[in-house]
This record gives sequence, structure tokens and C-alpha cells, in this order.
Amino acid sequence: MDADLKLKLLTEHHHDQKGGMKTMPFIIVNEGFEKIASYGLQYNMIFYLMEVYHMEAVPASTVMYIWSALSTGLSVFGALISDSYLGRFRVIAFGSLFSFLGVTLLWLTSMVPQFTPSSCHEPETNCSPPTPTQLGYLFSCLGLISIGSGCMGPCAIAFGADQFQHHNNQRLIYSFFNWYYATASISTLVGSTVLVYIQDQFGWQVGFVVPAMFMFCSTLMFMLGSSLYVKVEVDESPYSGFIQVLMLAFKNRKIRLLPDDRYNRSNQGDRVELTDNLRFLNKACVVRDTNNDYSGILTVEKVESLKSLIRIIPVWSSGILVFVNVVQSFPTIQAAKMNRNITSWLEIPAASFSMFALLSLTIFIALYDRILIPFLAKCTHEPRGLLPKTRMGMGIITSIVAMVVAAIVEHTRCSLANSNQMVNMSAMWLVPQFVLTGITEALNSIGQMEFYYSELPKSMASSAMTIFTVGMTIAALVASLLTNIVDSVTSLGGGVSWLSSDIDVGHVDYYYWLLSFLNLLCFFYYLLCCRMHRSFSLQESRLIVS
Repeated sequence: MDADLKLKLLTEHHHDQKGGMKTMPFIIVNEGFEKIASYGLQYNMIFYLMEVYHMEAVPASTVMYIWSALSTGLSVFGALISDSYLGRFRVIAFGSLFSFLGVTLLWLTSMVPQFTPSSCHEPETNCSPPTPTQLGYLFSCLGLISIGSGCMGPCAIAFGADQFQHHNNQRLIYSFFNWYYATASISTLVGSTVLVYIQDQFGWQVGFVVPAMFMFCSTLMFMLGSSLYVKVEVDESPYSGFIQVLMLAFKNRKIRLLPDDRYNRSNQGDRVELTDNLRFLNKACVVRDTNNDYSGILTVEKVESLKSLIRIIPVWSSGILVFVNVVQSFPTIQAAKMNRNITSWLEIPAASFSMFALLSLTIFIALYDRILIPFLAKCTHEPRGLLPKTRMGMGIITSIVAMVVAAIVEHTRCSLANSNQMVNMSAMWLVPQFVLTGITEALNSIGQMEFYYSELPKSMASSAMTIFTVGMTIAALVASLLTNIVDSVTSLGGGVSWLSSDIDVGHVDYYYWLLSFLNLLCFFYYLLCCRMHRSFSLQESRLIVS
């Protein structure tokens, strides 16, 4: 038997022994425990910064926004590194180790007094701000956690799907997706409730060691399954073609396109028509060599893939302000100032109120999938119920309503606080804005994902999550910039900032009104973007018909 054939058969048999359902406990536990640890830290971290590091509300919120942006932004680089250089297994392994190291070092800030400034509540101590060394150590811990999240987030679900590529059983893949998303939801809920409760009741020392233990178990479980995994070899980066198109189009910028020009087309997959939109990019695939030498000339498919990405950018940009509303930290500070007792013995931690957004998101998705889609499909003859752009627009409207409700509730709470009376307002009044925020995510976020998948070519289907993640990253940075601008402008001349750390003397309600107004402008911008996109689509349809 030919040696190459023997090697191929042995390799296929070796792969058949790997992967499958036996690897799922290791992958799901790794991802689930990582989410419990990360969300258990994220929701309460603003209070840690304000109480232990003596930060004001705006600087603490800025740190949270930048930390969120870094975590989501690094997921793009995590995906690129895994697809182009190291592979998914190595990237997830490195990410698990980085997260464990970051959480462990963060726990030491609650154990070693030298890592934090002196307490303002202890006698004979100076309430001094943190030193640059202490801040540097803190930011290093948060940076390590962000690197870990950026490595694990984009690779986990794809690595799980890799385990079934040699089994040819689509049902197993769907089963894994169901377990994966169920685990993600449950883990997020546990992190935002149980771990937050432990931090509030037992202090930061216990509250930080528990996430460190979860990350240790997460890393250990993933490593234990190493010999069972299917580890897909690294392929060419899917994004390298975009750079090639731009470089070659710029190189051929002096070429004048003619009606009878020929273009380099791929012989694989479905035929893709070259469009007249963004016509200057067509110079990257035009063939001018009389000897039919296509070397160094890109294909029509690569050019049209880049065009598809550019065409969705305006619609994508309209969702940034929606995420600015979602990542707000001030509702947590509001909850801390309100009556959070459900019964005489049960009090909801302030940071756990975000669970209402998560619950409304989950419940709305279930109702939409099982009840609304069948009903709407009969009325609109659209199998998806609502078109993606319709869902996105409805999400922006819901976001506006959420900020209006938030402004009204905060105005009421602030009025009671300013009247020299004890604020005995129930924090359950915050639930409607959290519920509306969850519905906003269910409408706009999932609508974005459906829109990207429907607009991008099949070869770029995996890019949809990356585009969505970049939007979340920019939203966190915009939220940080906006809060700092509002704080600086409203405190000019010695006035009290709208976003004062003492929200009883500030005007967070004015800030919510500002966000609602900006989202209203964003809605009109979104309508303009939809009209532009529709005109592009009509031009493409006419080209295909012709």
C-alpha cells in the first residue's frame, strides 16, 4: 500500500477517536466557570473602586468602560491569532491561564494592604488617593483578565464545533450549541447574583477568592481534556484578503475601467456578480494581461466580500449608542441608594439588579421564537417574523423608552433625597428600565447578527460575531468619553456635576434625558442608513437581473 495512503488512513482513524460528546464536559465547564468568575467581578467592581481605591463615580465608571472595551476588543485579536497563528486550543489554554493569573492577583489586592490605599474608615489613617504603583498593579490585573476573556470568548464555541467535524452528525452540533448557550446564560446569572451576594455579605477577601477558585477549576478542566480534543490546523487568515484588495486597488488606481474589461473569477463556490458600487475596488480584480496570466490578481469574490463589509458599516454604526445605554454603571449606584429589601430578611445586592435585564432578554427571546415568529410569519409571510432591520429599529425605539423611564424614576428618587427626607423608595422601581434594556438587546443585538449573516457572503459568516464585538468595544469607549465630557462641562465654574459621586446632589436624570435625546437622533440616522443600504441593494438586484 502506498505510504501516503497509509498515513492518511491512520490520521483519519486517529481523528475518529478524538472529539465528540466526551469532550463537551471539559469545554462547557471551562467556558461556564470563566463566565461565572468574570461576571462575578464585573458587576460589583465599581463599588470596589469607589470604596477601596477612593475613586469618584466618573473615574470609576471610566475604568469600567475601558475594561469592558478592552475585553471585547481583544476578542477580535484573539480570533485573528487563533485563525492565523496558534490555533483555537492554544489560544483558549493561554486565555484560561491569563484569566486565572489576573483574578488571583486581583484577590491579592484585598489581602495585602500595600496594594491598596489606606482606608478612610480606620482611625489615625490618612484618606489618601492610590499611588501610581497601586493603580498600575490594579490595571495590570484587569488587563490580564481582559486578555483571558479576549482569548476564550471568540474561540470557545468554534472549538466545540470542531469536535464534531469528523462525526458527520449535525444533531450533535445543535445539541452542543444548545448546551453552550444554556451554560452561558446560567453562568452569567450565577455570577451576577451568587458571587455578588458573597462579596456583599462576606467582604472582598472571600468575594475575590471564589472567582479565583472558579478560574482554577476552569483552567484545570480544559487541560485535563487535552488528549481528547480535535485540534484543527491553522489556515490563512480570512481578513488578509481585505488588505490585499485595498493594496492592489491602490496600486492600480491609475487604471481606467472599461465596459469590456475581464475580471478574475474563482472556479469554486457560487458565482458572484461584480457590482458597480465602490467601483474603485474593482481595479483589484481586473485582468489586463493578454496572456491570461492571473497571478497577483485577486478574485471577484474577494472584492465583493470587502464591498459587503463596507456597505453594512453605516447600519452597524447606528447600534453603538444602543450599547452605550446597555453598559451604563449608574443604575447600580442608584440601586445602592434605594430600599432593596424584598422581605425583612432578604435584600437584593445592588449589583445583582442587572439580572432583570438578563432574565427579560432570555424570556423575550423564548417568547419571540416560540410564539411571535409563527404568528408574524403568517401575517408578513416572512419566515423570520420580522426583518433584521425592522428588529434593529424597534430595538433603538425601546432603548429610547428605557432611558426616558430611567430619567423619570431617577428624578423621583432625587426629589425625595433633596427634600431632607429618608429615601424609602423601593429599588424595584428600577426593574422596568432593566427589563426594557434586556428587550433592547434581544431586538437590536440579535437583529444585528441576523443582518450581518444575511448581508455578508457565506465565506464571511464567521465575521458577523467579530463585527458585533467591535461595535460593543467602540460603545464602551464612547460611554467613557461621554461621561467624562458631561462631568467636565456640568462642573465648570465650581458647579455640581450631573454625575457626582453623591448622586443625591447630582442630576443623573439629566444624563438619562441626554442619552434618550441622542438615541432619538440615532434613530433618524438609522433610517437614513437603511435608505442608503436599500438603494445599494436595488442597484445590485438590477445588475443581477440584467
